Amino acid sequence: MNDKSAQDAIELEAKDLPAYCPNPRMPLWSGHPRVYLDLAHGEASCPYCGTRYRLAPGTVVAGH
Repeated sequence: MNDKSAQDAIELEAKDLPAYCPNPRMPLWSGHPRVYLDLAHGEASCPYCGTRYRLAPGTVVAGH
């Protein structure tokens, strides 16, 4: 991952999980169908809009 993509990613903490896009901070006009993101590897991109999400350092993802 290059520095620019790292800066452009939305950083999420455990309280923000499960992760989905569009996220609550996005304006309504930019909406698309909600898609849940798999952050098990620490990073994911929305297949609709390309928004990048990553886990904050030290965040642990608990599975079922």
